[in-house]
This record gives sequence, C-alpha cells and structure tokens, in this order.
Amino acid sequence: MTNHLGYLTLGLYAASFVCYARILYAPNVWVGRLATLLLTGGILSQYFALLERSRSMHSVPYDDLYGSMSLFAWLLGVTYLGLEVFHRQRSVGGFVTLLLAAWIALLGFVAPRELPTTPPARGPLFALHVTLNTWAYAAFALSFVLSLVYLVQDRVLRSRRLGAAFWRFPALDVLDRMARSSVCVGLLALVVGVVLGLISEHRLMGRYTWGDPKVVVTLAILGVYLTYLRLSRSAQWRGARAARLCALNFVIVLFSYTFVNLYLTRFHRFF
Repeated sequence: MTNHLGYLTLGLYAASFVCYARILYAPNVWVGRLATLLLTGGILSQYFALLERSRSMHSVPYDDLYGSMSLFAWLLGVTYLGLEVFHRQRSVGGFVTLLLAAWIALLGFVAPRELPTTPPARGPLFALHVTLNTWAYAAFALSFVLSLVYLVQDRVLRSRRLGAAFWRFPALDVLDRMARSSVCVGLLALVVGVVLGLISEHRLMGRYTWGDPKVVVTLAILGVYLTYLRLSRSAQWRGARAARLCALNFVIVLFSYTFVNLYLTRFHRFF
C-alpha cells in the first residue's frame, strides 16, 4: 500500500471508529450515517491501494504477507458493511473499525521496502480461488468478533450490571443472526473457492493433491462451520453455547492462515 493511500485509509477507518463509538453513548442518525460513509471511504481508499500495488507488481497483490494481510482487512470491511446494510445495525461497527484501524497500522511494520518479485502466472482461476478463500477467512473473523460481543453482552445481562452503552448494542438474537449471516458468507466463498482451486490445480499440475495440509485443514474448516450452523438452530445449542463454538472454530482458521501457510505447504503458500 502506497504511503498516501495507506495514511488516508488509516485516517478514514480511525474517524469511522470515533463516530461508531460516539453513537453507542449518544445515538444520532447523522453521526451513524457519517460513520458508515467514512467506513465506505476507507474501503474505497484501500481498494485503490490494492489496485495500485497490483499494477506495480503486474500480478495479484497478495503474493506476500503484506499483500495478503491488506486484502484480508479490505474484505473484512466489505463483509461488515454488507451485513450492516442488510441487518440495519451500526452498534457493533466500533469493534470492527477499531480492528481495521489497528490492522492497517500493523501493516506498516510488515510492509516490504521493495515490491516482491512477480510470482509465476497461475491464471485467473487461481487468483479468484485465493481471493475467495481470503474472503471466507475475513467473514469467519467477523463472525468471531460478533460471537465475542454476544458472549460479553450475555455475561453482562446475567450479572445485571448494565451501563448506558450496553443498551445501544443489538439484541442477542440480532447478534446471533449477524454471526450466522457472516458464517454463511464465509462458507459460500469457501466452497466456491475450493472448487475453483481444484479446477485450477488440475489445469496446472494435471492432478489433485488431496493430502496437502492446506486442503485437509480447509475441509476441516468447512466441516466445523457447517456443524455450527446446524447446531445453532437447535434448542440445546442456541445462544451462548453456539457463540462459544463459533469463536472456537476461528482458532482453526487462524491455524490455517498462519502456521499452515508458512510451514506446512508449498503449492498453497500464497504469501
């Protein structure tokens, strides 16, 4: 991400966080709309940063750790903005924009001094495969944040020590629906991404590497989140128990995004 676009993106996300935090204590329609507008501006700014980097590299912008983290943050913002519009809820925006601002600030420490060498061309299917898988991880990260908010709110309700800002959060059932919506987005992106990855791999190598650790862990992620969706609708698991399961599932996503990508696979190491 170029410096000027990076600073602009960070400033917009930080300003959006201030507005989202403000409406928790003093709800205001115009401040809420400004928060959404600033978030949208940050997403657009980061998109152009990714586009500029892609043009400079003559390739996809996520072949290294810096580019992958930047794409992840951008897709997290896009997913949250979509859920906010769909569910008409801004009260958890403060948590998401704080995460985005901190993530963009962290990118400054991993930014390479020079652009990496152009990776070997693997075709548009492979590029879309990686993008969709990263989008799935971003959607699962958002469901993790929503599940944590659910658990905190549930605990505060049980303790009966309620503050003014507490009442600005969505109802527990709304948080539950938003978390499940985010998981559905992630699963859809992951399924399509896996299918495109298999097609791309067969074209490039003439075979499928089902034993690759990345493939195994990805199928595990698919399984645990499908299990979460099924259990979250049952009377025994609905509520805090389902939120804990959703939060725990994200540990596998982190394992796949970090350790597996860095140490256990070569063909699927896209940063």
